[in-house]
Amino acid sequence: MDQHDFDLLEKHMPHDPELKSLWEDHVLYKKQVEKLENKPFRTPAEEQTLKQLKKQKLEVKTKLIVMLDRLKEQDA
Repeated sequence: MDQHDFDLLEKHMPHDPELKSLWEDHVLYKKQVEKLENKPFRTPAEEQTLKQLKKQKLEVKTKLIVMLDRLKEQDA
């Protein structure tokens, strides 16, 4: 995501609860992934959790990008 995407998020999040929710989910998953990745050793269960979190983060980011693309078209 580039600066224009972040600007769009700032502009539209206060008026779009779905967009805000997706962004909050993305940030939450990002923090959880970073926390697990920064551990010097992960158990097999943590490895599985990490894979699931990365998948969820990617799904949310994909939805965010689709919404941002629509907003870019509207603003154009």
